[in-house]
Amino acid sequence: MKHKGKLRSGFTTGTAAAASAKAALMLLTGSKAPDSVQVTLPGGEKLKIPVNWCRLVDGKAECVVMKDAGDDPDVTHGALIGARVWKVNHAKGNGKISIQSGEGVGVVTKPGLEVNVGEPAINPIPRKMIHEAVQEVLRSFRGKETKDFLVEIFVPNGVELAKKTMNERLGIVGGISILGTTGVVRPLSHDAYRATITSALSVARAAGIGEIILTTGRRSERFAQVLWHESPEEAFVQIGDYFKFSIEASARQGFEKIVLAVFFGKAVKMAQGFPRTHAAKARISMERLADWAFEVTEDRTLAGRIKESNTAREVLGLVRDDYPAVVNHVGERMLRSARDFSGPHSRVGGVIFDYDGQVLFSSMKS
Repeated sequence: MKHKGKLRSGFTTGTAAAASAKAALMLLTGSKAPDSVQVTLPGGEKLKIPVNWCRLVDGKAECVVMKDAGDDPDVTHGALIGARVWKVNHAKGNGKISIQSGEGVGVVTKPGLEVNVGEPAINPIPRKMIHEAVQEVLRSFRGKETKDFLVEIFVPNGVELAKKTMNERLGIVGGISILGTTGVVRPLSHDAYRATITSALSVARAAGIGEIILTTGRRSERFAQVLWHESPEEAFVQIGDYFKFSIEASARQGFEKIVLAVFFGKAVKMAQGFPRTHAAKARISMERLADWAFEVTEDRTLAGRIKESNTAREVLGLVRDDYPAVVNHVGERMLRSARDFSGPHSRVGGVIFDYDGQVLFSSMKS
């Protein structure tokens, strides 16, 4: 799926699972192993999906599709997503489809996700897509096929892939999740990251956590976990660049307190109220930071040096020892921006780290 001048789209693990299941049932019911199958996406569009291989083993049909995430940097790009399908061995059936997880597909162990505890980590929309893909095959029999069927989704390398995701934090063990809301992966659309944030917040809320601690990545999370060493791991959520989205989502979940634990560079962008703290805002950030420094210190030389700086790390070297008021000003503005996003009913706090994990600013009064 490539459009002129644009990055190439791909398809989700849910679409891959549905395609594998459809191909496997076609083989099981007497058709030739297909080279590709057509899958109906949640929006009604049709998508042709290549099938890598199929085989019949002991009355079970297996087919595998290679996940293609297009130009999106997806950890499951190139993963094999398979389905085994077999008839349930009893005298009568009515075409019932049961879905279960095989190797490499995780199981949910914590409440708060879209799937109940103890169930395979196959989200509702992919489940529906698998059901519909199988039903499309059964409808071609026009009522002649009345057996019930089991569909087992498996991912040969799922356990290893899961180590590169946030699944364990979310309580998904034993493999990856089968995901997708549209069936299509839009390159760099960031939908998957936002969905992970939402899931992590839901798990934390279901665990009874009242104070959620938002970090921007693994390093800031490690430093935050030292400060809040008594908090359970579910209390820490990595939000990446999604400042506004994460604050608003946390407020909707009703946490008693929302805490930001970030490095100075991210804090500068948050202080300016950017919904996303992407590095592309760097030039604007330096100019605004220079204005703030002059407002706080009345030192034109310092303001000029900040304006000519290339990075927040460079600025921090200028102000951390001799002008701590500048860092405090950034921290207070960061909290003000967060409160603007959260609304009046949420308590918001925060800390700013230097790049070695030392606390430069904290609103967390002891």
